[in-house]
Amino acid sequence: MMKTFTSQDALASPSVACNRDPILAVLRRVLPPAGTVLEIASGTGEHAVYFAAALPHLTWQPSDQDEQALRSITAHRAVARLPNLLAPLNLDAVAPEWPVAQADAVVAINMVHISPWQATQGLVAGAGRVLSPGGVLFLYGAYKENGAHTAVSNEAFDADLRRRNPDWGVRDLEEVAELAGSYELELAERIPMPANNLSLVFRR
Repeated sequence: MMKTFTSQDALASPSVACNRDPILAVLRRVLPPAGTVLEIASGTGEHAVYFAAALPHLTWQPSDQDEQALRSITAHRAVARLPNLLAPLNLDAVAPEWPVAQADAVVAINMVHISPWQATQGLVAGAGRVLSPGGVLFLYGAYKENGAHTAVSNEAFDADLRRRNPDWGVRDLEEVAELAGSYELELAERIPMPANNLSLVFRR
């Protein structure tokens, strides 16, 4: 029996409207001219719809492991009707095998700090497996640098995350870069973003 999805399934996140255009400006520049972009932890699916619409030359593959998120992505996709936006995949970043064999770019927005460190390890390992030569791993979010927060607001955000879940928290940029390097993914760009966030661009 086919599942049906309603507008109530299409969740909305206030932060998406704030960060989607600055992120898109970076993606336009760093993503390949063609190919498949695998988005990990797509959440509500709003970013997937927005970026797929703005980047019609790329095939956008959203994913998440949360059932509510998968329903929301599917509902947003049904409304958008974009030919280059694929149905979401149930994907756990920590899994040793992903339901995707190859991608030209892997994108994760606001995932690294709102998940256990093991999820970041799985994300980077998975990107190392599926990315084509020259492929891009794009990470967006808040990061510490040289072991210190870059803003008072980030320090407060980190404390709030750890109160909500002790396994969450703002990660050290250098630690993430070292992890990526172990999978032959080199930090090519560190791009300051609004609200004391960073875009990190790794290249295979």
